[in-house]
Amino acid sequence: MRKVLIIFLSLLLSLSGQAQSSERWKAFWDSNLKLKGFKDSNGVVKIEPKYSDIIANYFEDIMAVTENRNGKYQSYYLTKTGKIVGRDSLHYYDNGTDCESEGFIRFRDKKTGLVGMFDKHGHIVIPAVYNSLSKVQNGLVWALKGASKKYLDEHKEHYSYEGGEKMLINTKNEVILRNTYHQAFLNLYSLEIHSKVTTAPNRQSFESDNGKYYSFIDYEKEFKGWLDTELLNSLEPENLRKASHDSITFWQEPNGWKAEAKASFINRNFKVIRARLLALKEEKADFFFSIDGLNHYIFTGPSFDKYYNNCGEALQEKYPTMNLIINTKLKGDLSQDHFEFLRTENGYKLISISIRDANLK
Repeated sequence: MRKVLIIFLSLLLSLSGQAQSSERWKAFWDSNLKLKGFKDSNGVVKIEPKYSDIIANYFEDIMAVTENRNGKYQSYYLTKTGKIVGRDSLHYYDNGTDCESEGFIRFRDKKTGLVGMFDKHGHIVIPAVYNSLSKVQNGLVWALKGASKKYLDEHKEHYSYEGGEKMLINTKNEVILRNTYHQAFLNLYSLEIHSKVTTAPNRQSFESDNGKYYSFIDYEKEFKGWLDTELLNSLEPENLRKASHDSITFWQEPNGWKAEAKASFINRNFKVIRARLLALKEEKADFFFSIDGLNHYIFTGPSFDKYYNNCGEALQEKYPTMNLIINTKLKGDLSQDHFEFLRTENGYKLISISIRDANLK
């Protein structure tokens, strides 16, 4: 009986350790606000502050770090178990290092300049043979291989890629679709596989090497369909409130951006909002859509946290913002109204409004 009890307690301790290791650790600064360390949810320090040039706000599985060892800066990838991989192979973009996505992180071969990918254990799952790789989205990655650089300035600081093979691969480095370029409007989280081209109005289909058709929701088609059928066809105060986030950010002269609970804001401004949106139904309506991610400087707080990754970057591929821009002419000059909608798990929600020739109240 005692032996069974010991085994049972050992199992419990093992499971407890696994649960703890899968917990996100939160970053904190040292007293000089120069180095970062990490604590668990109970405030227990898991890593003392020793990392600089680190963008991660949370440590989930693997992250890029830089530390000063005896006066020399070293950069590498660190796993949750303390394993160090990819020394001097950090992948930089937009003036920052890569942030993990779904337990994977990109690295760049310092000799060839080509890109590959580590998994959360620090194993190379995609070799560094690609010119570029996207972050992982639903286990899928946009990839470019065999392209050449075209420099855009004499100092060779800025360049674009020409030629090469554009494809969609998975995290096993298997080609899913060939001759397919990175398309921001495609929702890779909506993947369906069919034996023929789908006729669903909001989807795009692509033929694979195995003869199957991979289809994805097109965000622009989905949003336009929702706007036409769900919102504009019944544009009443209650319906607009249902189609809005808890708070709405709006531009108000001379104070700039301001956020307010949706109920009071819509009650005061419903007439002008309704008039501008219903103008879309006119035959000569001039408008267009653009896709983007949440602005982390404007949309902050617990209600928006889930729409950012561990580094505070917008999860645009999964939760894009659809921007509706309406062009109008005011005394001969072009004026634009902006309505921004966030795609959430509960549908599209209005999050911000800017109407240039009307001061929102």
